[in-house]
Amino acid sequence: MKLIPLPAFQDNYLWLLHDGQRALVVDPGDAQPVMAFLQSEGLQLEAILVTHHHPDHIGGVDALRAATGARVWGPARERIPQPLTPLSEGDRLTLLGLEFTVLDVPGHTAGHVAYYCESLDRRPLLFCGDTLFSGGCGRLFEGTPAQMLASLDKLAALPADTRVCCTHEYTLSNLKFARAVEPDNLELIDYAARCESLRAQGLPTLPSSIGLERQINPFLRSREEGVAQAARAHGAAAVDDAVAVFATLRQWKNDHK
Repeated sequence: MKLIPLPAFQDNYLWLLHDGQRALVVDPGDAQPVMAFLQSEGLQLEAILVTHHHPDHIGGVDALRAATGARVWGPARERIPQPLTPLSEGDRLTLLGLEFTVLDVPGHTAGHVAYYCESLDRRPLLFCGDTLFSGGCGRLFEGTPAQMLASLDKLAALPADTRVCCTHEYTLSNLKFARAVEPDNLELIDYAARCESLRAQGLPTLPSSIGLERQINPFLRSREEGVAQAARAHGAAAVDDAVAVFATLRQWKNDHK
């Protein structure tokens, strides 16, 4: 099974899985790069997975469905192009011989979901949409800080070797902020250097891993003393309140240049 990040727009990745014959794609905001890859590799698209309703994640759904006959699965509590099989927490689906479990991860949007596969080539895999980024997390357009923190806690509890397939190449910007929060984090310093090298070669920084994100991502580290202290310096109401720390970090990131 091959995992392919297809670049789209300025910084999106449309994640595609295929076994040499059949394929599935996640959050196809643009049909063109997907169709071009399917044709070049001689693949049949069987499934489309959607994490949330934003246009850069669903814009290519109708065209792909019409061109390939692929079925579409997506969040039950969001408006996704129909026909759609609606999904929510705990639902399971088997695609390309792989079993995926659906996780509710509200925060970025109210009904955002993620897809977790316990074993792909003996390692777990996570399609997390715009909830978790490498070194960062999504903006809170529809959810609350408490919701987003709970969603990130759910993802952080997955096995450390889980591959994290984020949908944007925001890593360098996120790591710049993360280093402002934790300037002495050695794992973060090392990871930033590796990511800068990858981008200089025109290569993706993704997928990341849950274990790595636990070490370097401030939004998964709001209960760490150093992160809480940094947040307090930027106005967190209480250094021992993880939600307040998280909310302060998110606002700080929104304003960070």
